Amino acid sequence: MLRNWLIGLGVAAGMVVLSWAVLLVAARRLPPGLLRDLAAFIPDCVTTVRRLRRDPRVPRSARVAIVVAGLWVLSPIDLIPEFIPVIGPLDDVVVVALALRYAARRVPPEVLRQAWPGEPRLLERLLGAPHR
Repeated sequence: MLRNWLIGLGVAAGMVVLSWAVLLVAARRLPPGLLRDLAAFIPDCVTTVRRLRRDPRVPRSARVAIVVAGLWVLSPIDLIPEFIPVIGPLDDVVVVALALRYAARRVPPEVLRQAWPGEPRLLERLLGAPHR
C-alpha cells in the first residue's frame, strides 16, 4: 500500500516538473505575444517572488505574502490538479497574482520593476492602476 502511494506521489511530482518544463520551453521558444506571455507568467512570478523575498526594501507583511504565494506554487496540493491541461496551473496563477498585487501596494514600484524579469507591460497589467 505504501509503495503504491509513493509511486503515485512520484508520478504526480513528475507531471508537475514536466508541466513546468513545458512552460519554460514555451516561454523561450514562442514568438512574442500573448501565448508567450502566458507561458512565461508563472516562471516570471516565481523569479519575482524569489528576488523580493531577499530584498531588504520589502516590508515584512509583503514578504510574508510573497513567501505564502511561493509555498502555494511549490505545494503538491492544489485546488485544480496541475496535470489538467490549460486550467491546471490556474489556482497558482490566481494566488500569485493576488499576493503580488498585495505586495505591490507595500513595495516601492521601482523595487518591483527591478525584480520582474518579464515584459514590463505584463507587470503593469497584473498590478492594475497605481494605488499610491
